[in-house]
Amino acid sequence: MQGAVEGIGYLVGTWRGEGRGLYPTIDSFAYTEELTFCHPDPRKPVLAYSQRTWNPRTSLPMHSESGFWRPKLDGSLEVVLAQSTGLVEVQKGTFDADQKVICLKSDLVGNASKVKDITRVFKLVNGELSYVVEMATAMTGLQPHLKAVLRKV
Repeated sequence: MQGAVEGIGYLVGTWRGEGRGLYPTIDSFAYTEELTFCHPDPRKPVLAYSQRTWNPRTSLPMHSESGFWRPKLDGSLEVVLAQSTGLVEVQKGTFDADQKVICLKSDLVGNASKVKDITRVFKLVNGELSYVVEMATAMTGLQPHLKAVLRKV
C-alpha cells in the first residue's frame, strides 16, 4: 500500500465482534457484526468496505452496507455507502494515521425520510477496532445509536 491508503491500511482485513444499538424511538438491541476492508486495486487510493450484522441469538440477518473509503494525503477522507435499507450516505471526515482515529460526518443522506445526519468515529486501540455511530432524525437531535468493539479475524 502506498500514498494515503497507507494511513488507514490497518483496516484491511476482516473484523468481527459484538455491538449494541439504542435510540429513543426503538428498543435497545444486541448484534454480532463483521466488517471487511480490502484494497482491490493497488493503483487506486481506495478501500472497498462491506458490513453485515446478525442477531446473536437467532443468527438471522439484521443489516448490511457496502461502499468505498477514499483517503487523501492531507488526512481527509471521503466515504460512500449504500445500506440494505435503501439509505445512501456520503460522508466526509478525517483520519489520524498515528492515533488510528477516523471521524466522519454525513455530507449527504439520501433516500431517507427520517434520518437527517449521521456521524461515525472509529478508533483502533490495543488491536480492538471500536466505533460509535450517532444519528439525528426529524424528531431527535444527534445522539448515540450504535457502538461496537471488533477484533481482526
